Amino acid sequence: MTPDFRVSLLHCVGSDIQYFFDLFRVIRKNSAPMANCGGCVIVLRRIVPFPERTSTMLRIVLPVIFTLVGSAALAEPVHGIAMHGAPALPADFKHLPYVNPDVKKGGKINYGVVGTFDSLNPFILKSMRTTARGMWDPEYGNLVFETLMLRSRDEPFTLYGLLAQSVEWDEDRTYIQFNLNPAAKWSDGQPVTPDDVIFTFNLLKEKGRVPFSTRLNAVAKMEKVGDHSVRFTFNDKADREFPLILAGSTPILPKHAIDPETFDRSSLTPPVGSGPYKIKSLKPGESITFERDPNYWGKDVPAKVGLDNYDQITVQYFLQDTTLFESFKKGDIDIYPDGSPGHWASAYNFPAATSGNVVKDTFEPKLPSGMFGFVFNTRRPVFNNAKLREGLSLIFDFEWANKNLFSNAYIRTQSFWQNSDLSSFGVPADERELKLLGSIKDRIDPAILNGTYKLPVTDGSGRDRNVLRHAAALLKEAGYTIKNGKMSDANGRPLAFEIMTQNTDQEKLAVSYQRSLQLLGIAATIRTVDDSQYQSRTNSFDYDVIVKSYTSSLSPGIEQVGRWSSAAKDREGTDNFAGVADPGVDTLIQHILMARSAEDFTAAVRSHDRMLLSGHYVLPLYHVDQQWVARSKRIGHPETVPLYGYQLPAWWDQSVQ
Repeated sequence: MTPDFRVSLLHCVGSDIQYFFDLFRVIRKNSAPMANCGGCVIVLRRIVPFPERTSTMLRIVLPVIFTLVGSAALAEPVHGIAMHGAPALPADFKHLPYVNPDVKKGGKINYGVVGTFDSLNPFILKSMRTTARGMWDPEYGNLVFETLMLRSRDEPFTLYGLLAQSVEWDEDRTYIQFNLNPAAKWSDGQPVTPDDVIFTFNLLKEKGRVPFSTRLNAVAKMEKVGDHSVRFTFNDKADREFPLILAGSTPILPKHAIDPETFDRSSLTPPVGSGPYKIKSLKPGESITFERDPNYWGKDVPAKVGLDNYDQITVQYFLQDTTLFESFKKGDIDIYPDGSPGHWASAYNFPAATSGNVVKDTFEPKLPSGMFGFVFNTRRPVFNNAKLREGLSLIFDFEWANKNLFSNAYIRTQSFWQNSDLSSFGVPADERELKLLGSIKDRIDPAILNGTYKLPVTDGSGRDRNVLRHAAALLKEAGYTIKNGKMSDANGRPLAFEIMTQNTDQEKLAVSYQRSLQLLGIAATIRTVDDSQYQSRTNSFDYDVIVKSYTSSLSPGIEQVGRWSSAAKDREGTDNFAGVADPGVDTLIQHILMARSAEDFTAAVRSHDRMLLSGHYVLPLYHVDQQWVARSKRIGHPETVPLYGYQLPAWWDQSVQ
């Protein structure tokens, strides 16, 4: 019941207002249908006695009450929420299905990463890509900062209670109310309150980076409800995914421990959080060590049982991956996720591996392929032509690279959601999808629309004439021809660009591509930069071509706005690396976000996939269907592999078992 409505009731009923609040509570408790308002009054008189003069007023006001209160009054608290359908786990679940609930906590683990860090605040633009790992971390876990709900990695997009022990929402998702766990506490012992939640969203709106700064754009009202709840009422900018984003992708920060004036400055001062760990020590740019908080409030929350199993977690930083791997070989690092098939096949003949002290694990997640490839920055005028981008995409000889660089270990990627029902590859657009596309379908390559499109397969020679001839024809449509041995435009300007790489593996790919480009008189230079320069230039979109990986889930949503929407094109720090600004793409993203059924959702993702492929913003490279991880024998993990693959927060130190 809104405050304005309470005031109206007070004005109308005067001294009988208490009866209306009693009435409201009865309506909430007794939701059985009643024949009419008169009958409702008779029933209520048996439960809540009130003066006869109120009966007439009730018959007038009751329809208004039911209209305004509606499903909000009848909404029941739930333990979990899902993007489509219902959560898989019941309200009385004890733990997530992919953890070992009986594991003994203790011991330690050492992770290794390539890069550097100069901040402990991951929520501001200044330190967006240089924040210490573990603070807010999808791979290692959110060790310090937590969310209202925790995402299950064994379901496409389902959340269970964490800081909020339950939620209330309506079928149309016009609002969501988070009922905080009374036991939730900050690391300094202070309780987590609704005021903290409200403070967080206001602070991030003013001082945070995208996407945290835009979360309130879709909120019409944010209000405290009672002592432990916060309700968000949405405006017409909200979509059906938005309540889940608030719940599972937004950190909650302590109002009493943060100075809003200095929040947007990089800092190495250990913060107050609600997570299972506190910072023990750090060496800027070199390492950070977390230690378990013995007073962590959430250790018995069902969604956290079996997670966060180490007493100490250390993340060490390295300038190069080769140095990191050498440290792993010596035993200084405990986990090495390996993404190179050649390296996985041949690099593990060192003593620790041959003796069994290093174990190689292969996991098979049930995930879409994602997209890994060369990204053309369409902010650069040279790449502002789709035919040019298509021609450049055909020039890369995947078969040659796969044979000579990767021992034929990779599969060519043909879709952003390959290996799932969300992919458009090999699937013709059906009536549902065509209806969603509308006139946009006329801008999609007919072969992509009917599911027959496939990237050309070369003869593996590195100079397949048929494929190069096709690429040259597309470049000619874009206004380029070969003049004096150089691919040039109508004004005689040579086609030339720079490929910025981050490491030796990317550099090898770029060299392979450069060799093929030279066959058509295209000059591509390669520049490999250090991590800090790479982060700075990608943040400001200062590049021609880069190599990027776009992970894909079974529940794509708001991240597509950051990657492909017009709104993200010129906003520094977003993931719109290609600089896409296309109303058609914007429309298709909205279809994903507003889909109400699984069928509509699948059709929306497929149409978006087709539009991205037709735009040729990314030169697709390759993927594997497995995850490879080498680990110290001392580190154990559950046998169950969830939908999203292995989960490091569920692993443990075997030496303390």
